[in-house]
Amino acid sequence: MRGLRTFHIAGAVSGIGSMLLWCILIFFNPYTDTVNADAARNTFLMLFLPGVIALISLFGPWKPLMLIAFLWSVLPSLYLAGTPGIFALFGVTSAGYLIAYLLMKRNGKG
Repeated sequence: MRGLRTFHIAGAVSGIGSMLLWCILIFFNPYTDTVNADAARNTFLMLFLPGVIALISLFGPWKPLMLIAFLWSVLPSLYLAGTPGIFALFGVTSAGYLIAYLLMKRNGKG
């Protein structure tokens, strides 16, 4: 794991965490017994895709994608952070995008 920096870890944990939380929200949600296609599509766009973009920004050439992932996901993540249960962790993953971006800037990678 040579060359792995703190921003790699923060960004990867946040991105993968968002994608896993989205899967739980849609497919294993204890509060609903059916999958709503509209809700799945909207949350995919607002919560899952920023996780993918965050992972791309870690290993791709354009580091400001991490900031874009944060800005893209911050509003739905703040909404879900105010709910009880595991889905409040979306707020943590969104903050992780910002932390990873700031660490990239500090290290001269952004």
